Amino acid sequence: MAAQELKHLISDAPRVMVADGSKLVRKLIADVLARELPGVQVVGCASIAEARTALDAGAVDLVTTALSLPDGDGLELARSVREAAGQAYVPVIVVSGDAQQHLVERRFTEFVTDYFDKSQGHDALAEFIRGYVQPQPIVGATVLYVEDSRVVAEATKRMLERQQLKVIHVLTAEEAFALLTAESLGRIADRIDLVLTDVTLKGELSGRDVVERIRIDFAYGKRRLPVLVMTGDGNRHNQSELLKAGANDLVQKPIEERLLVTKVLFQLRVARLDGGRAN
Repeated sequence: MAAQELKHLISDAPRVMVADGSKLVRKLIADVLARELPGVQVVGCASIAEARTALDAGAVDLVTTALSLPDGDGLELARSVREAAGQAYVPVIVVSGDAQQHLVERRFTEFVTDYFDKSQGHDALAEFIRGYVQPQPIVGATVLYVEDSRVVAEATKRMLERQQLKVIHVLTAEEAFALLTAESLGRIADRIDLVLTDVTLKGELSGRDVVERIRIDFAYGKRRLPVLVMTGDGNRHNQSELLKAGANDLVQKPIEERLLVTKVLFQLRVARLDGGRAN
């Protein structure tokens, strides 16, 4: 995939937050992002306070943070990103010389997507970030797709199947719950790795009901079973409510293939890194 196309993968104008007390480190990471993601807007933050102000100003597409910031812990910043109104579940990456020690001591929280230890060097950091802005296929992962329009479903399935993903399509929320229940009881061979649902479905239950039941009744967290919601509603309040209900991210309709693929592959990558529901 050409580097010039990467800016379309995360968003039309990707906004990336880089939080570190060192101006030199912020510049290093910003330079890596500029090479790998042309057109990126890098928001450099020297403290948690600056980062929270930046979050109030608008959503971000990726975050890197040091573990130690002048006014607190980078893990607290990760929490702020997860709890920010209208913010999708995006990569939150710890970049620190103490990252490996934190991993060994199991001090990372669920709010952190991944980590990078600075001791590996600048070239390794560039390669690491490239994995997020230029995601690779995850062969064989299974997507449960809830869509009541067979025409839309057929087109979307082709987009996902081109990435070597397996797609199980159902027409209603009720069918989706039945499959998830059967899977949880070991009654089907497939392990569902991600749920993709339209927000508007025929019948009594909507895509929001799919999200809420997965999060509440099944008790699957965002990293255990990612849920993406397709919506044509541009209302920011309604979008925020879907995210608050437990959607990992939203896919705007009409669907742009590269954006859909990037969002799906990112969520699958996080789940795989985390061990999925095996944990």
